[in-house]
Amino acid sequence: MFSLYNFIQLNNYEIMNENDYRLAAAEWGNCVSDYSRITNLIPTNYIFELSSQQIDKIKQQNKYVDVCAEVGVFNGSLVLIFLPLDAQGHVDKSITEYQYTTLGPLKYDLKLQETKEFTVTKNAVLSSNLTKIDGNTNTSVPVTEQPVLDQDIAVDAIERWRDEGMEWFFRECNEFGGERVFRRFYISMEDLTHPSPEVLGIKCSFGLRYNDIYQRMLVTLIFISFHEMLQEGSNVATISNTYDWAKPCPPVCRIPELGS
Repeated sequence: MFSLYNFIQLNNYEIMNENDYRLAAAEWGNCVSDYSRITNLIPTNYIFELSSQQIDKIKQQNKYVDVCAEVGVFNGSLVLIFLPLDAQGHVDKSITEYQYTTLGPLKYDLKLQETKEFTVTKNAVLSSNLTKIDGNTNTSVPVTEQPVLDQDIAVDAIERWRDEGMEWFFRECNEFGGERVFRRFYISMEDLTHPSPEVLGIKCSFGLRYNDIYQRMLVTLIFISFHEMLQEGSNVATISNTYDWAKPCPPVCRIPELGS
């Protein structure tokens, strides 16, 4: 029986053939210098989504430490196309169907939850006749279970994108002819797959953050993961559901065969 649950899962499982990928990437290349087209393609309050099935498929196809997400325009919408990389970081030519996700509106509010872990150490000294003669309690500073992007930094970058993203594009298009606008992003595999708890899905937002090395604002992708164990209320030890950002190319380009 075909249920609503099946429809949701199938609807999130988007694949693209090699020819459509090349056409989509080329179309984005034609758009990067056209501010008017960009404003129609990229509302700054839109996001990408990845289902757990897509995450599993990307992990299965990608053998490199990073994942390459190519930006494209497909059926009139902005898309992220996940290129399978081999162990050396080259595009795996044996795979001709690529996972992709389409930029779209957020259907409901996102709850971001970050819980810190505290370690309380209590010391006591008993005398030989079992009388307490000394004692103290120490509480360590909060630490997270995994290296994660601080939630406040993530929210700030997302809000800056929402408020200033179009200004960023306007300057890049008019002063630099779109040459510095991102063509793809490199994403750590660890930001897509976490061994525990299970990732049920990811919502991905653009963000704007200043980069000290390049001395300018760069666009990033921020991944918000939703875990099976994420609950309301307080727990002794949980993990954050906001993870690190992706690196844009340009300026951070790592696969020579794809060009700059």
